[in-house]
Amino acid sequence: MAAVAPILADPGLPALRKLENVLSGIASFKAEQKDLVLAIMEVWNSDGNALVRERVRRLSARWLAPVLSAIIRQGIDEGIMTTSSPDETARVLVYLMQGYQERAGELFMARQAGTVSVEDVLRAYAVYTDTFERILGVSHGSVTLVDEPTLRYWFEMTAQPRRRAE
Repeated sequence: MAAVAPILADPGLPALRKLENVLSGIASFKAEQKDLVLAIMEVWNSDGNALVRERVRRLSARWLAPVLSAIIRQGIDEGIMTTSSPDETARVLVYLMQGYQERAGELFMARQAGTVSVEDVLRAYAVYTDTFERILGVSHGSVTLVDEPTLRYWFEMTAQPRRRAE
């Protein structure tokens, strides 16, 4: 919260830029901790950590939903977002983000195994971004959830070469 508080408090920053800055701040934090993120990924996804994952999901939803709700309210006030309930919309977006986080982990592991391409990852990301924009009621291409260089940072350098069938 300390990292995003100045973003949220900036009265001159439009809602869409606040949204992007909050999300890019989360992505930057993870990128700074890349070695740790990679080290715990397999353990994190194990069945034995299901309860921990669920608690983290709930905690992140409690933290992120009010942040998104405030940004959505601002977007409505600015006339760029068209949703009837900022609080419920924020919760839907949190769940969408959590789903994408899970999908990103699956894609990362598949990329490690050499079974998906970077283009597959970019395509999946584009669908989530499009869905995000539709939920907010903003025009197509107006939101960047994660920029392409960040996606490539995680997915281009991590793939293992595919093995040929002998």
